Amino acid sequence: MAARSFSSASTTTILLRSGRWRRTMRAAAFPFRVSCSAAAAAAAGGTVVIGLAADSGCGKTTFVRRLTSVLGAGTAAAAAPPWGGNPGSNTLLGDAATVICLDDYHSLDRAGRKERGVTALDPRANDFDLMYRQLKTIKEGRAVAKPIYNHATGLLDPPELITPPKILVVEGLHPMYDERVRGLLDFSIYLDISSDIKFAWKIQRDMAERGHSLESIKASIEARKPDFDAYIDPQKQYADAVIEVLPTRLIAAADDDGDEGKVLRVKLIMKEGVEHFAPAYLFDEGSTISWIPCGRKLSCSYPGIKFSYFPDTYFGHEVSVLEMDGKFDKLDELIYVESHLSNLSTKYYGEVTQQMLKHADFPGSNNGTGLFQTIVGLKIRDLYEQVVAERAASPPALAAVA
Repeated sequence: MAARSFSSASTTTILLRSGRWRRTMRAAAFPFRVSCSAAAAAAAGGTVVIGLAADSGCGKTTFVRRLTSVLGAGTAAAAAPPWGGNPGSNTLLGDAATVICLDDYHSLDRAGRKERGVTALDPRANDFDLMYRQLKTIKEGRAVAKPIYNHATGLLDPPELITPPKILVVEGLHPMYDERVRGLLDFSIYLDISSDIKFAWKIQRDMAERGHSLESIKASIEARKPDFDAYIDPQKQYADAVIEVLPTRLIAAADDDGDEGKVLRVKLIMKEGVEHFAPAYLFDEGSTISWIPCGRKLSCSYPGIKFSYFPDTYFGHEVSVLEMDGKFDKLDELIYVESHLSNLSTKYYGEVTQQMLKHADFPGSNNGTGLFQTIVGLKIRDLYEQVVAERAASPPALAAVA
């Protein structure tokens, strides 16, 4: 698909007044919970590989939960740990997707990293050769014995068997760092959380859920920052979609009372020209839109809600950008916003709203993080279906791959 030109784009302004959950089982001497239909589909059509990159505490777990729900044909908790094995497993298995954590490819355990003076973000602490070989093998339709990094003990545990699924989601710090691994991805997402918001989220998670002190959280963030800047953040230039979370512009900095993270401005940056992926848009494709949908049809208390849509460039690539600033008061009213969005890859009217309501307790469900994660999940489902249909129509080429 060729990149679309924005040379004829119009400019329009419209104003209306109207953990990581603990994944706790691994199968070793016990049967794996693997769908036979998924395995058969993977063997027939090859596995579609999705990469999800982000720093620690930036919402990868929530995104995966939304994605597996979309892929699970409406079933709640669409993915679960393998049955009957290692309580340190990070793997999730669903009817359509398997999710593996790239922490499993750490080449150094916690003690080894401390001895070498490196963080888990440093490429020297990770085995990219093994990562590439195993992901390539899965994509080609063969099982692998994948290692396990045990987050509770900080040790490298014995491996677990991973069989080829329909969709393989690889989430972690480095899915786009190594050029060979990056080349295996059929679609890639980067969750880009601004420093202020990341700090607020990490405090909320680590103090409330893990009992860490404020001082230890600050020290951890500062210690990781050089490696994050060097090895993790640059990966966003390769992503097909970026969800960027920023402080709101609806409230002046002097008036926010230190409530970073409560009102967010979220951008969905979608690369143009990606095969099997058509960016979503608001009102009129290729235009520049500013929309304040408050009033009779959408409840919104102070500071309100504002949507934007516009073409842009991102690391030299043409992109389309959807932006939401603010939060929903009544989530069921999202249907009004959904009705003004196009190219959502939904199967029926209101599917985005239904997914959001189903997971109203997930973080970000009242703002753009949940909305854009859901839209990207629907896009991934659509991409998979297109790839399968294309492969089914070309059996000779498929046989050559197999």
